[in-house]
Amino acid sequence: METAKPLPAYLVQRYQGWKATTYSENKVWYRRLANEGQRPRAMVISCCDSRVHVTSIFGADQGEFFIHRNIANLVPPYEPDGDHHGTSAAIEYAVTALKVAHLIVLGHSQCGGVQGCIDMCKGNAPQLEEKESFVGRWMDILRPKYDLVSGIEDAEQQARQFEKQAIVTSLENLMSFPFITSAVETGDLSLHGLWTDIGEGGLQYFDAETSGFKNV
Repeated sequence: METAKPLPAYLVQRYQGWKATTYSENKVWYRRLANEGQRPRAMVISCCDSRVHVTSIFGADQGEFFIHRNIANLVPPYEPDGDHHGTSAAIEYAVTALKVAHLIVLGHSQCGGVQGCIDMCKGNAPQLEEKESFVGRWMDILRPKYDLVSGIEDAEQQARQFEKQAIVTSLENLMSFPFITSAVETGDLSLHGLWTDIGEGGLQYFDAETSGFKNV
């Protein structure tokens, strides 16, 4: 493939540094991971945003989390239509093959995807309305929830509440998957919704009893 190019020099240097230090000092651990396979206790569905560093937030090592990232940490509804469904495939593998005990949806502040959905709902993002926009069609998953925040006048607060609605939407859609519903009902799987404030380092969890978010 002629369009594929060698790695940028800075990435090559970082890799060589990692191989000479972190890997060299932990060879036994890495070889055990390779030979024994993965046994993560939790799956985390988080945003693609480069500022969201899941393993850093929880101090996790390799092998602890099965991580799937997409725009705005959204889970689509269960749609076994024979089409391509990357997020649904990752969830199926984590729950049915890896048997994770916890499934965490992690949203965050200043989410560009959520803001794009707000702009669409306000008629300010015609490019996202195009049929060819992958981002726009993906954010249609969240769009029905806009009515819940449309009356919030403060733009920052509106975005923050809509970010949390993205988490709730994903939790609701997760329960449309039969194998998830079954695992939850038998107590083999628990679902968790989290929202992190990037600037403040805060973390909140969704409390199903109050339908609100509370500080961890």
